[in-house]
Parts: sequence; structure tokens; C-alpha cells
Amino acid sequence: MTTEPESFPRRHARTQRFTLGAPRSFTVSPDGSRVVFLRSASGTDRAGKLWVLDPATGEERLAADPPALLSGRAEELSAAERARRERSREGGAGIVGYATDVAVELASFSLSGRLFVAELRAGTARALPVPGPVIDPRPSPDGRLVAYVAGGALRVVGAEGEGDRALLEPEAEGVTYGLAEFVAAEEMDRPRGFWWSPEGDRLLVARVDDTPVRRWWISDPAHPEREPQRVAYPAAGTDNAEVRLFVAGLGGQRTEVEWDRARYPYLARVHWSAAGAPLILVQARDQCSQLYLAVDPDSGATRMVHADEDPHWLELFPGAPAWTPSGQLVRIADEGGARVLAVGERPLTGAALHVRAVLDVTDEDVLISASAGDTATDLEIGEVHVYRVNELGVERLTQEPGVHSAVRAGGVTVLSSAVPHEPGTRVQVLRDGKKVATVASYAEHPRLTPRMTLTEGGARRIPCAVLLPTDYQGDAPLPVLMDPYGGPHGQRVLAAHNAHLTSQWFADQGFAVVVADGRGTPGRSPAWEKAVKDDLAAVVLEDQVDALHALAADFPLDLDRVAIRGWSFGGYLAGLAVLRRPDVFHAGIVGAPVTDLRLYDTHYQERYLGHPGERPEVYSRNSLIDDSGLVGAVEPARPTMVIHGLADDNVVVAHSLRLSSALLAAGRPHEVLPLSGVTHMTPQETVAENLLRLQLDFLRRALNPG
Repeated sequence: MTTEPESFPRRHARTQRFTLGAPRSFTVSPDGSRVVFLRSASGTDRAGKLWVLDPATGEERLAADPPALLSGRAEELSAAERARRERSREGGAGIVGYATDVAVELASFSLSGRLFVAELRAGTARALPVPGPVIDPRPSPDGRLVAYVAGGALRVVGAEGEGDRALLEPEAEGVTYGLAEFVAAEEMDRPRGFWWSPEGDRLLVARVDDTPVRRWWISDPAHPEREPQRVAYPAAGTDNAEVRLFVAGLGGQRTEVEWDRARYPYLARVHWSAAGAPLILVQARDQCSQLYLAVDPDSGATRMVHADEDPHWLELFPGAPAWTPSGQLVRIADEGGARVLAVGERPLTGAALHVRAVLDVTDEDVLISASAGDTATDLEIGEVHVYRVNELGVERLTQEPGVHSAVRAGGVTVLSSAVPHEPGTRVQVLRDGKKVATVASYAEHPRLTPRMTLTEGGARRIPCAVLLPTDYQGDAPLPVLMDPYGGPHGQRVLAAHNAHLTSQWFADQGFAVVVADGRGTPGRSPAWEKAVKDDLAAVVLEDQVDALHALAADFPLDLDRVAIRGWSFGGYLAGLAVLRRPDVFHAGIVGAPVTDLRLYDTHYQERYLGHPGERPEVYSRNSLIDDSGLVGAVEPARPTMVIHGLADDNVVVAHSLRLSSALLAAGRPHEVLPLSGVTHMTPQETVAENLLRLQLDFLRRALNPG
């Protein structure tokens, strides 16, 4: 008796989109003798383990194994840790993050709220007896101490478990030390709230008081016996948490860092290295101005190193700002119509590159990731490469088409590459540019290969991916499924195999699937990204329509049967499509959409639309449920499926409920799929599997693909 092979939706859900078992989170020791990373035991195992690789031999050894450390007990997460993982979109278990000392000899991490350390040379790991639940433990640079957060207090303990004590404790309810506030973790890509000095004798610590933040209640109607969750959510136009920064000595001394917090309330970046004074980046609430400030750790006084202004907004970037070892400021800036790398006051890249992140800084060079931007040819669509930059010029280190990133130290580079023609991510260890080892991946093969064409559509050269059924022979036009994210920070058109698996699965059900990255999406140019300022709705929708119509000249697209699906910003875009352009879009799947823009958070929404109290008309014209009658103003009504997790604390379910109420009031047919206990990530296996199946069923009913 043969066993029926498992479906793609089931395997896609069980493997968390074929990411389980893949190595990630690399750290290289300064002497280049160790590469530390996380990886689970198989393509279906969620529990991350800590590994060490010897680049000289290629040998891997297990440094920390969660089942052994927990003696087989199930992992238990605190509410604060679950929230941190939701902010970082972390769906794994076991060891999901770690930190090391400078020598990369000691690693620390938390499991089930307990503090563990691992000696990376010896290969041993143990728990330290400290109060919990423990959040974000980090060794001092010299490895003698470990700082961590428990109960909203910043605490420190010896690496052998001795001398545990609190350095800073909350003075009142709503105050925490050492944690990132909601908008920092969700929108600024700053998940941490404390930083060791290079000498290990003191720390910079964020104090967050979220008392001013409006409280919301998130409940699960499927379980009326459970109390609702009370969350502090800074919706657009409302008060943010108050964030201050302190220098904390190991003896309990503390000194506040002074800057104009009234003018620059956002603490966006903190950098403290042996190359110079502590460096912070603070932003104005409108994100149109920001200051790079050097901190005197003895007095808390700050001096301005650099200032930026932009009429639209200022982006934040991974790895920047930083100091070079000789004390020059490294930053990424929008200058001369391009996104450039600057060292000191001198730009070292030009219009040919769109810089995305700083990966490593030495006095000899800066390692960056970048795309070709507006200069990209048809052969470079969706590619991201690693470059070495110094005053002598720019050298591209990765040649194969794909999406590449790197970690570097001690003459060793760990290069991660996702390419179009093979699944997953390939990880190579290079010494002086030559491969010396590979890091094995245990991720499952998806048994699905995208039949993908990367191209451009329309006069604006909108980057697109077109996917056709694997067995398509060109005998008839196909119904179309637009499958975008389409918004800021969400590039979907990538030269990578696994990025298009779900789109290919839908294609194999009888659709031509189109993914279009219009204006507002990253990777092209500052002007491309910032074209959505004040007109988020109109611009992104126009580009989807233009791309669709342009591609119809070259691909078998049946423009009389066009659907669109999306999640989060993509859900918002799908809602816009069926409501504003029913002449183009005949059905829409609106997943976890932001519909009432006043209900989304300050740092994101105000960046693009300003303050709703000052610009209500901007919010109204970009909303799905504004008072101008958007929902009831267009005909004909198109089939619409609205999906939302009831436990979503990022895009709360109120967005979809208000949309449904507006549709109902306008007499517009639609269906709502509520997901009990599901957050914005939809991590549950059966939920993730059946979501794909139910969406397919809806599309078949709406478009009849045959």
C-alpha cells in the first residue's frame, strides 16, 4: 500500500515555509577559529540548537541542546518573551537568539525563562540560578558577567552564577529597564534595550515608561472564560512611551544621557564600541530630522556628530550608524538621489548602488549589502549582493544571481546565498575569499520549483515576477492572481527560489500569478520608496494596475478574470483593489489588513501620512473605511474574503471588523474568516495549511479557473 504524499500546504506549514533546519544567526570569532550559529535538528523540528563550526576542518559540534538542558520538559514562555518573538516574527522554539562575549568564547541565551551559558571552546552548557523569567541575556565583552532583564529590571550576574543583583529596578508600574518599547521593536528594528561598554564596567540602559500609551484590550471571543489581554498600543496620533537612556555602573550608579527628547523622542540606534564614545541616533516624531550624538558616559552630556533632514522621511538601516576603528562615522544616507554609504563626511558609493545594510566595518574597508537600484538591468531584478567598499573603490564580492548577505571577522566570512535555481539558502565559509567549509542545512526540499520570469512592467519599469503553471503549454489565457505585498520594507520580487513557492503553488492550480513591487517597496531608489508619501493608497494601487496591463502584452493573462490576495500591507492593497478598481480586479483576499489607518502605530503610520490630528484629510483619502463613502461609491461589488487573527496585537482585528461593518452597511457581499487564537504570524500548522486551501477554494469560486 502506497502512502499518499503530503500536500504542499501541509509541508509548507509544518516546515515553517521550509526554514526549519536551515542554519542562521552567525557569529565569527575575532581570531577566525569559530563560527557560531543556530540550527534545528531537522526540517520539521522547531527547536533551535546552538552549534560551533571549525573553519579549519569544517567540523561542527553541538554547543547547546535545548531538550537536554530542559531534561525533556516542554518549553514555557512568559508573556513578555512571546511578545518579543511576535515583534521579531520569530516562529521557532528552543534557542531562538543568543549573544556572545567579544572573544566568542561564552554565549548566553534563555530557555523557558531560565538563563543559560555555553562555553564555546569546551562545548559545555549550564543554567545559572537567577530569578526569572529571563529576557535577552548578554555577556560582558570580557565574558566575566551576564546582564539580563527580569521583572522589568536590568540585572547582572557572574558567568559562574555568583553575585546576582539588580542594577536598575522599575520605580512604578509601566516602567521597564533594558527592554525595547513596542515601536522600537516593531518598526525601528531595535529589539534590544541595553548595551555593554567595551570595558565591561558599565552599560547603556533604556528606561521605558509606557504609562502615557493608550491601553487596548485583545480578547478571544472563542474563549469567553479567558480574561482579555491588556496591551499598550501607541496608535497614530496618540502618545508614545517615554524613553530615556542611562549609563549604569556595576556598583549601582546611574547617569542620565541628555538630549532634546521633546524634539527627538525616538531613540532609534545605539552603538558602543572600542572605537569611540557611545553613539546614539535620535529621531524627531515626524522622522524628517535626526541627530547622531556622541555620549560622554561620565557626565551623560552629548555632542552632535552629524544631522540629517529629509522632506519625506529618514530611513533606518541595519548596522548603521557605527564608528570605524579609527573613529570615523559610518552611515547610510539618501544623497544626490541615491542611497549611499558615507564614511566621515565622504560618500564612498554613488548612483550605481542602492545600499541596504552595513555588514562589517574595519579600517581597511566596509562590507555592505546593496542592490543595483535604478541602474538595474533586466538581468539584475531582485538581486542583492555583498560589496567591499573603501576609498579606493567598490568591489562586488558575490557574482551569482541571487540574494546574498555576509558576516565577517578574523579573516573569515560566512556568506549566505539564496539563488533562483536551487531551494533554500546555501551557506559557505570563506577565508581570504576562498571557500574552506560549508554549513549544512537540514531544511526539507519543497519538491516544487518556481516556473518564474523576473521582468519589468510599464513605463515605470515596475519589478515583477510572473509564475505560470508547471505544466502550462500555452494553449489558452489564464486567470490572473496578483500576489503582492506592495508596501514599504516588503520586497517580494527577489531572485531567490523559496521566495516564490506559495505563488508557484497557486499557479499550479491553474493561475498566472503576478508579483509586482511598485513604488514604496525597497531596493530601487529613495525617490521610488518615498513616492508614497501622503498618497499611500493611490500610488501603490496604480502600480499594480499598470504592471498587470503591461505584462498582458507578453504573458497569457486573462484580464477578464483577475484576483488579488495579500496579507498585512498586502491585505490593505487587496482591499483597495476590489473597492476602488472593480473594473480591473474581480475578487480579493484581504488578509489581516490595515483598514482604519488611525488604528496603526505611530512610528509607521505617521512616517507616511503625518499626524492624523493635523492631517485628517490625508488619513481619510488613504483609508478603506473613510467617511466619504468609499465602500459604497463604486460598482459592481466584487467577491471579497476578509481574514484576520483574533489574537493579532500588531494589526488588531478591529481593522477587519470595521471593514466588514462598512461593507455590510453598503450592502456589499463579503465573507469573513476569523482565526481564533491566531496572531499576525499565523504560526499554527493546521491554520497555516488550511488558510491556503480556503483561499484556493475562494478563488476557484470567484474566477472559475477550470
